[in-house]
Amino acid sequence: MVSLRRIVRSIDLYSRSLARTHRLTGPQLIVLLEVAKSGRSTPSAIARAVSLSQATVTGILDRLEKRSLARRSRSDTDKRRVEVTLTEAGQALIENAPSPLADQFRSRLASLPEGEQAMIDWMLGRVVEMMEAEDVDAAPVLATGPLEVKVDEVRAFLTPQEAASDDDA
Repeated sequence: MVSLRRIVRSIDLYSRSLARTHRLTGPQLIVLLEVAKSGRSTPSAIARAVSLSQATVTGILDRLEKRSLARRSRSDTDKRRVEVTLTEAGQALIENAPSPLADQFRSRLASLPEGEQAMIDWMLGRVVEMMEAEDVDAAPVLATGPLEVKVDEVRAFLTPQEAASDDDA
């Protein structure tokens, strides 16, 4: 548990540093980098590429547009299609932004012998199973932040006995 807490803390510290220094969240940086890589992409293609839901990417794009870092526009060839591009400010920001923590980790992981990589993969898979998190969306960015949850959503995660005792409190 100490190791898991250290991992979560490391991710949180990196996310806070990114937010403080560049006024970006990890997922926003990942989306900006994906748009820069593709040059022009659709929100759904971005969502697939960065392993986030379409709704999450839409929210991120809303915030990036408000900061004039990205732009959504209709395709010249198909007016039903929305395309995303970087603005000059967005391009300048990613040229000066640090690499995502996931990229740094991936580089270090890739430098390990294949046997160690396989062992880490197996062990982390077991941790995911033990945490019953197999169905949790796995974005390629390591980020934490404030969690906004409704009481009913929290209760849905509790067992009926815990939820009943919580109602009594």
